[in-house]
Amino acid sequence: MDKLTHLDGKGRAKMVDVGSKEATARQAIARGTVRFNTAAFRALSDSQLAKGDAIAVARIAGIQAAKRTSEWIPLCHPIALTQVVIDIDLDASRRAAIVTATTKCVGPTGVEMEAIVAVQAACATLYDMAKALDRAIVIEEVLLLSKSGGRSGDYQREDGNPRG
Repeated sequence: MDKLTHLDGKGRAKMVDVGSKEATARQAIARGTVRFNTAAFRALSDSQLAKGDAIAVARIAGIQAAKRTSEWIPLCHPIALTQVVIDIDLDASRRAAIVTATTKCVGPTGVEMEAIVAVQAACATLYDMAKALDRAIVIEEVLLLSKSGGRSGDYQREDGNPRG
């Protein structure tokens, strides 16, 4: 990159004009991990948290956050998402919830930020739902796993290489 795309000629932040870009099918997948103490993980696993079904609430939070990404990230375009899927898998050996968000659209700009924001919101919701049992919950390793579509092409994170 020899030119900064989000600055105007005077160095001020700007939203890039994507109006002339071709609309293509795009998808992004992001993941994050939430680690709990034994009591919180057990209550989460058994659907016994005082605030209710944390996994269901976190899924809805992730979907809602994906739809509102442009309100969270200043230079992000509002886009018409065609699908948002939030998967939450529990890993008992690590006392962790693994949150994966898949976002899709047909448009002139990608959906990576929507996937990342969805993961962050779902992870934060799990924290909120379980914090009465564990104030030391850790949200970690929020990352983009893959993206497809658009001018820049496909990206797939390589296993074993945390920097991609």
